Amino acid sequence: MICLFGNQKGGVGKSTLTVLSGNYLSLAKGWPVTVIDMDYQQSISQKYEKAKVLENEEPYEVLPANLETFPILHQVVSGKKDAVLIDLPGKLDDDGLIPVFQSADLLICPFSYDEFTFESTVLFTVVLKKVNPKVEVVFIPNRIKANVKFEIMSEVNEQLSRFGRITPVIPDRIDFQRLTTFQTPLSLHPLITPVFEEIFADRLWKK
Repeated sequence: MICLFGNQKGGVGKSTLTVLSGNYLSLAKGWPVTVIDMDYQQSISQKYEKAKVLENEEPYEVLPANLETFPILHQVVSGKKDAVLIDLPGKLDDDGLIPVFQSADLLICPFSYDEFTFESTVLFTVVLKKVNPKVEVVFIPNRIKANVKFEIMSEVNEQLSRFGRITPVIPDRIDFQRLTTFQTPLSLHPLITPVFEEIFADRLWKK
């Protein structure tokens, strides 16, 4: 399974969700996982290298990569039975993304309920679907603040549901800052487990 984490809009939490998914699949479900960090900031790779100094054996491998090296890397990981999680760069204006999009079985697209993010999310999804019509798309309302009323929520959900599924909301919590590539804070498990169970349950039994 090759799963992309992406959105053209920055700051929606795709890198955080990549790590959360890697921790969930490897630590909670026992899946072999490989994470490919293609984001320009390489935040997952930095977090991984920093944690290796302090922690025990890592639960999965994080590979820094770019659009130029992806075709070779894809040949290596495609022969494995791993869940390959790819944190995408936040742009659409590079032809190097085409083979990445074509390789995907699943897109996880985090978003928030504001007009600009909504437009970026739709554009990103439309482009991906044109390149890879068979990809499954899952939208995650992420970093949603409690007790805030979003007037466009129902409209956004209706529009996005035309492209894929929308999971339960993941609320904004300070504990996400304590996330590492070795563990997820226990306080976050009740928030993320229902979301990941919904996304990955049908795929886990096929392992």
